[in-house]
Amino acid sequence: MQIIDTAIPDVKLIEPRVFGDERGFFMETWNARAWAEAGLGMRFVQDNHSRSSKGVLRGLHYQLGDAVQGKLVRVTAGSVFDVAVDIRRASPTFGQWVGYELSAANKRMLWVPEGFAHGFVTLEDGTDFLYKCTRPYAPAAERAIRWDDPTIGVAWPDIGMAPQLSGKDAVAPLFADAEVFA
Repeated sequence: MQIIDTAIPDVKLIEPRVFGDERGFFMETWNARAWAEAGLGMRFVQDNHSRSSKGVLRGLHYQLGDAVQGKLVRVTAGSVFDVAVDIRRASPTFGQWVGYELSAANKRMLWVPEGFAHGFVTLEDGTDFLYKCTRPYAPAAERAIRWDDPTIGVAWPDIGMAPQLSGKDAVAPLFADAEVFA
């Protein structure tokens, strides 16, 4: 596995070793010992899987308090533009974002640590997105920031259509009004 530093030091892009032949491929997506040796010793407690049509935008989501989550995310069908936003007020990269295309073809994964808002837009129909989470989903602790907040300025790709949002995401607060980490 290759761990690639991003412009925000705590967010990591991961390229797993993929072994392929005429039958298909094999790759290891998680190995606690190997990841701990690489400095990523997180403990996962919940896996999530979403399927979306092209143009669905989910985010920017996060949880607060004792429910704060780190997420290891990847795509097993289709593709997304995946974004992590630093919402740790004391961080030198507070309010900054990084984004990468994750796809079934490139098999990349993104580590989104605790203290970050996370979101993605699907680039293809039938996109399957998988999350490994360090804490369980807690509806009372869930928060969101507007996906198109001009202060953050995420450069979402042109998908040729208006993004499809949940009702919750459509009314998410701006970054300036959002609860963030101290």
